[in-house]
Amino acid sequence: MRGPRPEGFDANAGHSTPTFPTGGSRKKGMGVRTWLVLCSSGKDQATEAGKHTIMRRTGLPARDLRILDPLLSYPSTVLGRERAIVINLEHIKAIITVQEVLILNSKDPSVSPFIEELQRRIRCHHHSTKPQEGVNTEGAVQGEAGTSQLSGNQDGSKVLPFEFVALEACLEAASTSLESEAVRLELEAHPALDKLTIKISTLNLERVRQLKSRLVAITGRVQKVRDALEHLLNDDEDMADMYLTDKLAQKLENSSVSSTDTVVVDLPEDDRHFNIFVFINDLARFRAEVSSESCHRGSDAHNLLMRAHSALSRNSCGTCSTRSGVTCKLNVQELEMLLEAYFVQIDGTLNKLSTLREYVDDTEDYINIMLDGKQNNLLQMGVVLTTATLVMSLFIAVAGVFGMNINIELFNDDVAGPGRFMWTVIGGTAGSLFLYFGAIGWYKQSRLLE
Repeated sequence: MRGPRPEGFDANAGHSTPTFPTGGSRKKGMGVRTWLVLCSSGKDQATEAGKHTIMRRTGLPARDLRILDPLLSYPSTVLGRERAIVINLEHIKAIITVQEVLILNSKDPSVSPFIEELQRRIRCHHHSTKPQEGVNTEGAVQGEAGTSQLSGNQDGSKVLPFEFVALEACLEAASTSLESEAVRLELEAHPALDKLTIKISTLNLERVRQLKSRLVAITGRVQKVRDALEHLLNDDEDMADMYLTDKLAQKLENSSVSSTDTVVVDLPEDDRHFNIFVFINDLARFRAEVSSESCHRGSDAHNLLMRAHSALSRNSCGTCSTRSGVTCKLNVQELEMLLEAYFVQIDGTLNKLSTLREYVDDTEDYINIMLDGKQNNLLQMGVVLTTATLVMSLFIAVAGVFGMNINIELFNDDVAGPGRFMWTVIGGTAGSLFLYFGAIGWYKQSRLLE
């Protein structure tokens, strides 16, 4: 038994007490990533935000943000949601809202050209949609002239909404990247395959094997992008969900028509009236978030409302049902033409890779035919050597008989002499050669008959 401890004894003396972080500090640093925010005016700002902050800012659920997680492997996807579009195409991982673009992996060197091109397109779109306000001779502001600029350029061409401008930049960057890789692979593959057909060596075979591995990988990536675009083109509701500006304009129209928080909508299916709550509070919070953004607050909010006003004029043809349950008139033809153009480009890249794959397969077949021919030549040489060995074995058997210790007249010099022995050797050799050539001739004749 231990005795009592003396006074002043410290059991932890000389030992450092481990400290554990509290749960709040650990959760605070989890999921925080650097996002590059591009405003509708083209200005960029790097900000650090967690998953919950991005969810509140864009209205996306957590499962959609998992698609952009660089630690997880997800196929190429383009998703349209109530307030944002999720882009996961190759090296491009972004979220597009009605007035800004959030890019996740902005520090990647392969993403830098895309960011520069996106900024250029956003600036051009900002200048083309900027209201051109003029003053008449009486000093009145011509607001209608500024509003008319929102639906088209000065040359009469139609201006796409902000989300489609950003979406087009993402699609072009992804398709151009895949096409450049396909062209580079094609330029490397043809000389390597030609060298292999000329000379079959270990070095050439290893080079072709690496090229074939790259071909299989890039073909799978192109196929995934093609499938994502094809899925969008086959579903009008998914394309309608990507009209963020038009959906915002519909909310503004409903909020301006209704004086209360309730709107009466006539549903033609059963001729009944339902009270559908219009989320004016959500709209107010959304506008508050717009006003709280750190990049070009005033002009972005103004341009957002002007774009929403111009979107009301575009909702004249085409119908679709949004996820909010309100039937609105939308025209998906613009987005369909946009997606169709890049679908054709991606499909052309896939066809080019398929042609290269066929060329590789044809080269492999040719190499196999050459190897089979060489193997057949080796088999024929083996048959010839085996036949020669058999004939020589017969001649050796004759020599073995003469080497036995027996008494015959051929060994008696007085009776036969050396001349008869020489004729015996020459006859045995001639007989062996006759048997050899006879066997070879019979073998060739049997092959011709087959």
